[in-house]
Amino acid sequence: NGRMIGMVSERDYTRKVILRGKASRNTPVREIMSSPAITVSPENTVEQCMRIMTEQRTRHLPIVEIGRLVGIVSIGDLVNWTLAAQAEQIRQLKDYISGGYPA
Repeated sequence: NGRMIGMVSERDYTRKVILRGKASRNTPVREIMSSPAITVSPENTVEQCMRIMTEQRTRHLPIVEIGRLVGIVSIGDLVNWTLAAQAEQIRQLKDYISGGYPA
């Protein structure tokens, strides 16, 4: 019915199929998916998402709005955004220190 009921990651596959000697061809996704899925809303901050990922030991977070999946954010997405934001802040501080910052 369009609801998210779980999520399958490489970790799920490795731990629940390969390491248990199961065959991919004969293993239903429902047997290996993480359920319920850990989700966030579009209103969650980057910091909140990073905290959730660290605490839950996950590398992907589905983004759900009004019960519908609207996207997925990865730890790589969040790290890249954080690095870009820090680089911009450093550039602004350098401009300020050198007198190039607009008043």
